[in-house]
Amino acid sequence: MSDVNVIPQWFSGSEHTHRVAAAIAQYGPIARTTLAQMLGLSQGALSRITSDLIYAGVIEELPAEAGPSGKLPERFTPRESSDRRGRPQTSLVLCSNARTFIGVKVHGMSIVAAAVNAHGEVVSGRHEVPIGADQSAEYVVSAITRLVRECSADIASSGLPSPTAVGVAVGGHVVDDSIVTFAPFLHWDEATDLGTMVTEATGLPCGVFNDIDSLLVDASWFGPGVGVDMFAVVTIGVGVGYSLAVNGKPVQYPDKSYGLVGHVLIDPEGPRCTSGHIGCSQCLTDDSIAEQYSAIVGRAVSFEDFARDAKGRVPQATQLVNRTCFRLGSLVATVANIAMPGHVMIAGESAFLAKLGTDSLRDGIRFYRHSQTQPVKFTIMDHDWQLWAKAAASRVIVKHIG
Repeated sequence: MSDVNVIPQWFSGSEHTHRVAAAIAQYGPIARTTLAQMLGLSQGALSRITSDLIYAGVIEELPAEAGPSGKLPERFTPRESSDRRGRPQTSLVLCSNARTFIGVKVHGMSIVAAAVNAHGEVVSGRHEVPIGADQSAEYVVSAITRLVRECSADIASSGLPSPTAVGVAVGGHVVDDSIVTFAPFLHWDEATDLGTMVTEATGLPCGVFNDIDSLLVDASWFGPGVGVDMFAVVTIGVGVGYSLAVNGKPVQYPDKSYGLVGHVLIDPEGPRCTSGHIGCSQCLTDDSIAEQYSAIVGRAVSFEDFARDAKGRVPQATQLVNRTCFRLGSLVATVANIAMPGHVMIAGESAFLAKLGTDSLRDGIRFYRHSQTQPVKFTIMDHDWQLWAKAAASRVIVKHIG
């Protein structure tokens, strides 16, 4: 990857300085005493670091009544000081509007973009360009360029600083945060240096990332995974995806972006997938569900037909919803049993099914868990491609803070 694509650092400083800024970004508002205990720093060292960060416009102080965020790491319980003398305690937060970023999600049907501030909060309207027959890298780059221009206009009209960088999320395998080597939903199977192409077209540094990893990082820094030592994401929709974070960072494995969870056995009596596996997790995909529903109703129907009937509580659709959610529960249980995350986020285009059949989802989890184990904590996310675009920007924010 060319150096032109490197995401710039917000500030220079030691490793401890970047750790302090990252902790404030994730857990702020947070008191200095709590921060020092959490990071194992002396009060003097922390005071010098935070003073430098305040001077650099990275963080700011809030009055004590702002209170803590309540999202500290699970393993950390702050020690309350018995010394009530001295100046009132203040809390530290990231200067959220000091920087802006643009996040882009590329999927098989369209490209969606959003502008966000340094705290991962969306500060623009929704911008989207459809993808039709032309799924070439050149078309994708031209569409991203248009979306960056529209998001930049939103940022300017809000009086916020110009965007620092662009993050792009794709479903597939990415190396060096720039080169897409495999993107099945775009029918790309050759190395494409998308990051360099976007940088040259927009004039902004660009990082390209796997979309599920991006969703995971966004959740770990700015969502339901904040403060959770180990956190997993399971996605269902056109495909089935999975990623695991440890201390806010995705677990790295060279082959992880090839959909390895897509053929895990979850129902020995389930349907056969196109690869010949019986009851693998491909039965959770939209195409498989449409085939299963077609068999139930005796005619060819689409996934959209099934979704309509499921939301309308048509009995045959409800039956398949419950069966699908039980299978999803067995996949979540498998993740919980092997990876042992503290929380699982269920996301994707078809995550709404988990809300329709939550009881069956819990039954599936319990069926494959020991009777004395704690219930698996999970969050079912409302699907919005803009959230995935925001997640791409979050990857860049993490790199910018360093």
